[in-house]
Amino acid sequence: MEMLNFIQELFSKYGYSVLFFGLLLEFVALPFPGETTMAFAGFLSYTGRLDFITLILVAFAGTTAGMTLTYFVGLKAGMPFIQRYGKWLLFSPAKLNKTQKWFEKYGSILISIGYFIPGVRHFTGYFAGIVALPFRKFALYAYSGALFWVVLFLGIGRVFGPQWMGIFHLFELYALWIISGGVAIAALVILYRYRKKISIRLFPRKAAIKLQTQVKKTSKGR
Repeated sequence: MEMLNFIQELFSKYGYSVLFFGLLLEFVALPFPGETTMAFAGFLSYTGRLDFITLILVAFAGTTAGMTLTYFVGLKAGMPFIQRYGKWLLFSPAKLNKTQKWFEKYGSILISIGYFIPGVRHFTGYFAGIVALPFRKFALYAYSGALFWVVLFLGIGRVFGPQWMGIFHLFELYALWIISGGVAIAALVILYRYRKKISIRLFPRKAAIKLQTQVKKTSKGR
């Protein structure tokens, strides 16, 4: 509760800029409760004190600014810089090793899903720069993931209003499972909707034979 009172006081004094600079600093790996602040900001929009669209724009700008900054730090300075000065940015060796293993396992997609993994999202930008991931590819994953992340957590406060805290804690516990389930359902829908086109691309020879057979049947029918 003290945390919420502190965040509310910040919004009362500084308005939307709290969200921009807070999220930017969080992605530089400085302590800031980004998800809690967004959910609470969404609740403030529910009460009419803040504008929801403005919150999305400000949160998206802060998040992408922070991610882009860390990408270029990683690109220019590399791992030696992180290992030497990481302690000043709260980079513990355990967190670095954890992120490195996740990055090796999931690659570029981690930049998008990393927003939902505690202790990982703060470092994905650095690692993307360290491995010299092309900026266009980085931006595609980082910015699309950022938009989904900010809309989701702002939406929790906006949609659920006074009950936002219960939903927020529930989502915190099962975030990866919920996101994985959503991605799996979306993938199944896409596969079902475009099953014919996918089948033609995967099995062009089989599709050609099937088409020839249909043409022959049509010709006989005439």
